[in-house]
Amino acid sequence: MKLIRILLFLLPFVSISQSKEGYWDSVRITSETISVNSSEKKIIKTANFPEGTTEVVFRVTVLDDNQQLSSSLVSLLKAIPDPTGISQGSAGAVFLVSKIAGEDKCKFSVFSSAIDTENFVKTGKSNNAIYTQNTPVNKDAKLFTTESDNFWFVFESNNWILKEKIALEVVPWVDHKLSRGWNSDTKKELISLLEKQKVTASLKKKDEFFALFLDDFSKKYTYKEYKQLLQVEKSNALEICTENSLKKSGEVEKLYNAIRDKSRDLFQQGKTNEAIDVIATEMIEKKRATYKDFGILGDYYLLSKQFTKAEEAYQNGLKLKPSEINFQLNLAHVYLFTERVSEAKEIYKKYANQTLFTGKTWKEQVKADFENFEQRGFPKQNYKKILRMIE
Repeated sequence: MKLIRILLFLLPFVSISQSKEGYWDSVRITSETISVNSSEKKIIKTANFPEGTTEVVFRVTVLDDNQQLSSSLVSLLKAIPDPTGISQGSAGAVFLVSKIAGEDKCKFSVFSSAIDTENFVKTGKSNNAIYTQNTPVNKDAKLFTTESDNFWFVFESNNWILKEKIALEVVPWVDHKLSRGWNSDTKKELISLLEKQKVTASLKKKDEFFALFLDDFSKKYTYKEYKQLLQVEKSNALEICTENSLKKSGEVEKLYNAIRDKSRDLFQQGKTNEAIDVIATEMIEKKRATYKDFGILGDYYLLSKQFTKAEEAYQNGLKLKPSEINFQLNLAHVYLFTERVSEAKEIYKKYANQTLFTGKTWKEQVKADFENFEQRGFPKQNYKKILRMIE
């Protein structure tokens, strides 16, 4: 990828540690010394820049025979907090170039692709170079802002008779956040997955949710770690971060409602066991359940004639919301179908003048429930007695 800018490499020598924003990578550096013959073009490809590289510093020093660099470039960079100080410089700045250099000089060009490098070697045209030093020098240093993975340096000797000894050092600056692999493209990859989730369409704070999710997920996983997860692990990781982010944005109930809707859809399709499993595993086992979920579960058990389990579910719902008289109504139904008619009648009569949260009166709801039960083949011998009792 093309470089954004090229900056002159001047900096004040300040004794401070690496920045919280990033670090000079002292491991994945390029440090080579080569000999270049007269009229020869010699190529050096840098080591691969680490994930998150945003700036790169290089230093070129032409040496006489037997000369050695007095201090490495990376040792000097350890004292620099970040590339900003390098790019700003000052009149009293210390050049971060070698304090020693030979009498020989060289020219060189820098490229960000192998193809452009090969074309230059063949044709001598440096049109696509990211930097060209056409004036022969014996030392040079620069800071580049880049998104490239490598640089290719092509050196040309200025000595028409003897070999030249050239030392090249390249050190990348790594941004902490970008080093985790979460750039604009990889973040869009995650957002595309979030867009496919049913709950996303119902969100009023979608952008806030996306921002919270990306922040949470990128802290837990590098992009490389995420890609190495098995599909079941990816699904679990996405689910956990989705729920955490929705809690922070205040819309987590929409996620829970989406789960409940999924369960109801299954039940309406006649897939009772699957519907029960969704509520049991996704809401109750994961500690997400409210009284509503025990009510839904109880209804599934009641309508599938699993009366013992239905009773247990309604009783658990009452523990969470004792004032919910709909649970009392459904418990009366359970008692009616399990030959506890006297207990059922006691409840039917007790709440006969109440109104449910749906807006229906107790009497209206009892009648509607009995009609539903009759269609499903439940025993109906006590229906008329109950209805007359609550009139």
